[in-house]
Amino acid sequence: MAKNSAKTQSKQQPPAANGRRAAPAKSQSGSAAKASAAAAAPVQLAVKRDEAKGLIWSHVRGKWLVETPEETIRQTYLPILVNEYGFKIEQIAEEESVVGRGSAGARADFLIWRTIQDRTDDKPAFIVIECKSDNVTIRQEDYSQGENYARREGAAFFVTHNSRETKYWRVRTDKRPGYLEEIENIPHADASDAEIEKLLNRLKTFKEDEFADLLHSCHNVIRNREHLDPAAAFDEIAKVLFMKVTIERRLRAGRVRSNLFTADSLDEDRRRFSNPVENLFEETKREYADDNIFDGDEKINLKFDTVREIVRLLERYNLSDTSEDVKGIAFERFLGRTFRGEIGQFFTPRSIVEFMIRMVDPQEGEIICDPASGSGGFLIRFFEIVREKVLRDVDREYAEFVASLEGKKLSEAKRAELLREKDEQRRAAIDQHSEDSRLWKLANRCIYGCDANDRMARTSKMNMIMHGDGHGGVH
Repeated sequence: MAKNSAKTQSKQQPPAANGRRAAPAKSQSGSAAKASAAAAAPVQLAVKRDEAKGLIWSHVRGKWLVETPEETIRQTYLPILVNEYGFKIEQIAEEESVVGRGSAGARADFLIWRTIQDRTDDKPAFIVIECKSDNVTIRQEDYSQGENYARREGAAFFVTHNSRETKYWRVRTDKRPGYLEEIENIPHADASDAEIEKLLNRLKTFKEDEFADLLHSCHNVIRNREHLDPAAAFDEIAKVLFMKVTIERRLRAGRVRSNLFTADSLDEDRRRFSNPVENLFEETKREYADDNIFDGDEKINLKFDTVREIVRLLERYNLSDTSEDVKGIAFERFLGRTFRGEIGQFFTPRSIVEFMIRMVDPQEGEIICDPASGSGGFLIRFFEIVREKVLRDVDREYAEFVASLEGKKLSEAKRAELLREKDEQRRAAIDQHSEDSRLWKLANRCIYGCDANDRMARTSKMNMIMHGDGHGGVH
């Protein structure tokens, strides 16, 4: 959709049934105006399909499109941008060429302007959205393509999205092209300059060494303020980390602005509740009830001010969106420093774990059992390697299916139907929350471990969550 035509359409009124432009509505007052305002409450944008014809409606382009897997990803993400972030259709362009030399073939899935007026004035878009569906895992080149489009357009933010993950990025004009900086979210439509600045500075993903050092700092806060022994201090930091993961998951799922894991939020809740920390921990226990990580009567054995200080140290970092490799390795370093140096327990070095697991070359369907799982190093690496193989295999099967359609005399609608069916099979196979999917079986039927020490069993589960789950079989 061209920019100029979009501007023209946004200014025009829709034609009446007789083909003439509808006259402007007369102003209302009193109860009639109130009734009209109530009736004009925002309507939630919904995905619209003609399943009989294999079509999906583009609200932005105003026409039916053949529903390919790529189009499904795009049109199902649009309602999120409108309903949850508050952007108007008039602020959004779809399949739009990005400006810049050599960009004739470069089309962004969505461009979003900060205001309708900015779009009318032909200013650069505010956000670039890049949707992907060819691979279940978005690759490095996809992130780079999103950054390239955003730089060409002059956008401040870009998003990479498919059915498996959504990541948010800022464009650093003070850095050379290729520099990627992931952030917690994109601004909502009505975000002020101050809110946008706060978003940029509030939450960020961890760097490996930074995370390990920060965990150690939190551990020291507990030891110094509460005078707990190293093992007891570790137990408490583990509880707080579980709280943070729980809150971040809810924050991400609902894309809400209110992050409860902040020092300010705790201060505010303390004015309303006698023990806000315990309230959050009870929610965390319910979240992990099926995993038997916490006892029913377990509490956080720290003073409010101690928890507040730990939250203050952790609040600006996004643990859930930090890559599994970074947080997993960092958590293992923290474990090694804490347990080896202060508790006298030793874990198998990561390099040895890697060598041994690679030597046995684990395959999908095989089972691992570690009777002294410790920090879960062997279980984690088994899970990661087999998961990588499953994802590659699913990608390969889909690519082969797409190639098999080449040269066949199929209508566009029939080809799209076949691709949709295959794409649904692909996504079902890797849905880790769907019982009997390939990844669910891997996480729940192939990985088992136990440890005589309850603390180590909990540590193993926490470590596996940091690496992307698969912790259900640890006891």
